[in-house]
Amino acid sequence: MTEQARLNQPVRAVVALAEVLLAAVAVWGAFQLWQQGVHTVVVTLTDGTVLTSTRWVGSWMSGAIGLGVVAGILLVDAVREILLAVRVRRRRKSRESERGEDDFGYFTGHLNQA
Repeated sequence: MTEQARLNQPVRAVVALAEVLLAAVAVWGAFQLWQQGVHTVVVTLTDGTVLTSTRWVGSWMSGAIGLGVVAGILLVDAVREILLAVRVRRRRKSRESERGEDDFGYFTGHLNQA
């Protein structure tokens, strides 16, 4: 299998689409977890004073942040998959390869070549 055949695979676009959908689900889940982590507590004292405080639950918050990180990684990999599905980097023929040398300067011709 050639390098071009291995890299340029349109199936990678389907994988990228699946990763984008999973990232969207992860972001939706992160917002749901974040809402679970915020609790508003209202206390009314005997003299009529109303005290309002917000309680943050760290486990729910860290779960939301974790899902956000997972979504970010999925989106970065989706971009990579799309680039691999669409284009392939082609090597230009250099002067060394025309003379019978490979990329590292080693001679790759035949002994009978001048």
